[in-house]
Amino acid sequence: LQHRFWSDAAHAAWRMAGIRIGHRVLDVGCGPGFASFDLAQLVGLGGAGEVLGVDESPNYVAFFNDQAAHRGLSQCRAVAGDVQKLEGAVGAKAGTFDLAYARWVLCFVPSPGDVLAGVASALKRGGKFCIHDYFNYRSMTFAPRRESHDKVVAATVAACRDRGGDSDVMGRMPRLLKEHGFRLDHLTVHQRVARPTDTMFQWLNVWWRVYAPKLVQMGYLAKEDQEQLFRDLDEIAQSDVDFVVVPPVYEIIATRL
Repeated sequence: LQHRFWSDAAHAAWRMAGIRIGHRVLDVGCGPGFASFDLAQLVGLGGAGEVLGVDESPNYVAFFNDQAAHRGLSQCRAVAGDVQKLEGAVGAKAGTFDLAYARWVLCFVPSPGDVLAGVASALKRGGKFCIHDYFNYRSMTFAPRRESHDKVVAATVAACRDRGGDSDVMGRMPRLLKEHGFRLDHLTVHQRVARPTDTMFQWLNVWWRVYAPKLVQMGYLAKEDQEQLFRDLDEIAQSDVDFVVVPPVYEIIATRL
């Protein structure tokens, strides 16, 4: 669902980075592989290019590889690995990739610099690194503001931080990229709003109904605040005037020097 709503931004970034048939692409933190499947079609069918996905979840890797086979994407596969230790996952293919992509990954890892070091070693000189991730996450809000949503956003930021992540990681990324041998070529932000009739609203509606109960289980959110959040979501869904400010997704394209 997330990939469907953000695939337009991903494809535009890949085009800007110059993706073409025959390219070798590394999908960093590939998850179940939906971005990788699109990338595989862009680099060409029939072995013309290659997409390698890396993810720590064995379940995602199994789903990825099953789907790649089912879709006839023989040039697309995933391996299990820690994106903070990409050298082990990439192996002998280090220094051979033309493009790397990371979306909503760097915000979750304790050591994003280690991810950049691994990407730098995987890319050819002149290879491109495309990133979509968060900064100013707390600006996400219902409009008009509702206390239930402010609480769940704060709980999300705290849960991410306590696990070693950083929901504002893109604020540090230009400096980290420079430190790891990249040149920053492109920096922009995708700031979107969602009205109840917009498909983007469904992304947020589903997200909170899945993730808010997890925050309750982890002790970051009170059960009554979750219940109020769901009532507020129901109310907004029936409104013709209210809207939601989506967390800003920042976009970077950098070149490995």
